[in-house]
Amino acid sequence: MPVKSPVLVDLKFTPEAIVAALKTAFADRGSINLADPANKGADLSQVDYALLWKPDADLFQRAPNLKVIFSGGAGVDSMMNIADLPDIPIVRFVDRSLTVRMTEWVVLQCLMHLRDVFGHFRHQRKRVWGHLSAPEAREVTVGVMGLGILGLDAAAKLKVMGFDVIGWSRQKKQIDGMETFDAGELDAFLARTDILVGLLPLTPETTGLYNSSLFSKLRRNGALGKPVFINAGRGKSQVQADIASAIETGVLGGASLDVFDVEPLPMDDPLWGMENVVITPHDAAVSEEYSLMRHVEEQIARFERGEPLQYLVDRRRGY
Repeated sequence: MPVKSPVLVDLKFTPEAIVAALKTAFADRGSINLADPANKGADLSQVDYALLWKPDADLFQRAPNLKVIFSGGAGVDSMMNIADLPDIPIVRFVDRSLTVRMTEWVVLQCLMHLRDVFGHFRHQRKRVWGHLSAPEAREVTVGVMGLGILGLDAAAKLKVMGFDVIGWSRQKKQIDGMETFDAGELDAFLARTDILVGLLPLTPETTGLYNSSLFSKLRRNGALGKPVFINAGRGKSQVQADIASAIETGVLGGASLDVFDVEPLPMDDPLWGMENVVITPHDAAVSEEYSLMRHVEEQIARFERGEPLQYLVDRRRGY
């Protein structure tokens, strides 16, 4: 029986978590964890599979015979521009837990802005017993940009909470119970939107998409008074200076941001000090290491049985 190639692992996650997960993963073939100093000069020439998140720049030179690349996260933009990226299948990480946790974060942020939690916090700090009026969720339209697995789950649960939900994607999608818009209908979509939720992948088309021009097209006379921007997609899709400016000038009433152009967010960024802004450290939906390993094991088994891989990246689209 031929010896199975170990799985190459280069994940820029918490090292201890990776080591713990690898103790029980890939029992039939083993692994090569590049975070282990003992593997610094390991021969990778015969490795078939690689599990990667922000891999070393020279990795594909060291492992020239890969058959499949598995992303350690839902996104793949961290590796798409690496030199020598081989022309082989790239598989995204899709996991129920990751999807559920992302939706929890999105719903939480929408409800916080709906019920003006920030106003209540201000009152609490000043020991003010002050009532704040808020609209019902059904009076507020949430526009979800990105109708993949994450966007559809968030949209469905926002509807359960009572929000009016509409969706946007580059290409038209027909979704039962939800009005949708495509690339040519972006302005019409924005004009209806009180809370804009960004769950788009990073592509050349989405880089810098969330900017002053876009914010100015959001609904101005809605139940919230001023529109709100929520982004848990990709940091480079937003122009952070434009977010701060839009809040300062009243174009936006607030924002919730889990992703940033530069991470960690620099200490002198003005977003830190803005009252109606929630900042979370790119942890809205963190890949759970044990689920990630099981996902890769399942996909390798499918591949070696001759079955099609799932969640393949379309390189033309970049996701």
